[in-house]
Amino acid sequence: MSLFKNIFSSKKKETLDKGLEKSKTSFFSKLGKAVAGKSKVDDDVLDDLEEVLVTSDVGVNTTLKIIERIEARVARDKYVGTDELNTILREEIAGLLSETHAENLTEFVIPKEKRPYVIMVVGVNGVGKTTTIGKLAFQFKKQGLKVVLGAADTFRAAAIDQLQVWADRVEVPIVKQKMGSDPASVAFDTLSSAVKQSADVVIIDTAGRLHNKVNLMNELTKVKRVMQKVVPETPHEVLLVLDGSTGQNAFEQAKQFTKATEVSSLAVTKLDGTAKGGVVIGISDQFQIPVKYIGVGEGLEDLQVFNKHEFVDSFFGSKN
Repeated sequence: MSLFKNIFSSKKKETLDKGLEKSKTSFFSKLGKAVAGKSKVDDDVLDDLEEVLVTSDVGVNTTLKIIERIEARVARDKYVGTDELNTILREEIAGLLSETHAENLTEFVIPKEKRPYVIMVVGVNGVGKTTTIGKLAFQFKKQGLKVVLGAADTFRAAAIDQLQVWADRVEVPIVKQKMGSDPASVAFDTLSSAVKQSADVVIIDTAGRLHNKVNLMNELTKVKRVMQKVVPETPHEVLLVLDGSTGQNAFEQAKQFTKATEVSSLAVTKLDGTAKGGVVIGISDQFQIPVKYIGVGEGLEDLQVFNKHEFVDSFFGSKN
């Protein structure tokens, strides 16, 4: 069993390494230019490093925290060579992520006393929300859990159709109504159906538009209130899906959605097609909300549980 687990973990790590390759190559290219010809980490190197981090989509606030940590280390150790910079960055960023991610693995744990466990998924259109729901459903089903999907994004017919495709692919039931239906009504029907079926997990899709923050807030609040008539204290999780390839725009989306509803966890998708992987570090730190999943490929297994140590290791791997 342990051998199988090691092979499986190794395969996942390879996928993660490959998914972050563009981000890593871009980062080290910038870092190499910044420290070229310099042997000691001094104020000039730190200024250049600050620019490298910001342009790698780590975000200004998080970058300043990282620079402060490295400054303190340089002051303490008196002399730090540029050849040590990679190792120091790995350690300080892992430390920063540890403040948000107390545990190494942050996947959803479905407690027996809270079933059906309800996950409401939010995020703008095009971020990979429906794909994330489908892959989550696959992972839960693989664990032997009974999953029901709810198509409460009734604003677009395509959203309902896409979720149906995933429900068929993963072979899980879906509750839906016609386009333009009341999203809260769909959520109510989904939970009612899940209770009757003794389901373990319910994943509710919601409308992906930031048309107006007040309207979004009202809609999500109504969906929550109606769900609580069927299963009290739901949703148990509000998962915000962000497209990592949008870089700083993902920060803005996170800001808007955290104002509109109580987001409890994050999934950052499409990291395999971008050089903006640093956004995971910044978003995780800035919003103090755990990143639970990252998307590093198209396959069903490529929605990975976010492991801060593995992520930092892949991002700052052996590329010198």
